[in-house]
Amino acid sequence: MTELTLTVNGESHTIDVDPSKPLVDVLRDDLGLTGTKKGCSTGVCGACTVRIDDEPRKACMHIAGMADGKSIQTVEDLADDGDLHPVQEAFLEEFSLQCGFCTPGFVMSTVALLEENSDPTDEEIETALHGNTCRCTGYDMIFEGVKRAAGEMSDDSRASPADD
Repeated sequence: MTELTLTVNGESHTIDVDPSKPLVDVLRDDLGLTGTKKGCSTGVCGACTVRIDDEPRKACMHIAGMADGKSIQTVEDLADDGDLHPVQEAFLEEFSLQCGFCTPGFVMSTVALLEENSDPTDEEIETALHGNTCRCTGYDMIFEGVKRAAGEMSDDSRASPADD
């Protein structure tokens, strides 16, 4: 066991953990953040996607020791006082989910994409979501959710405080 300090969703956590334990297990089992899903455990499905230092990463492929001192954001951090993040809202509006298991990973990848590129092309969306797999819904509705979120987030950024 090793003492590690992780900043998860803006909150510092110092925990004693096996540094070789997968980050997805630390998030779920040690910190109780079950929004990050454990799917394939081999980096293929993307259900465990979180942001580590603002970059989308598969938490099953990162051992806890690699995350020491890093800033980690999970899907639980996106909603603001019960109001869904625009990406979460767009995914709901476009029916971009069916069983929902893969959704947190797609949402985290989409948030990372749209924070870097607010008006992505279809090819850029495909590239950003390449590491995420859905077995239920199909990708057309997911792409529509990303496009809707991009439009809504662009509209929000253009609104001035005087518009409120």
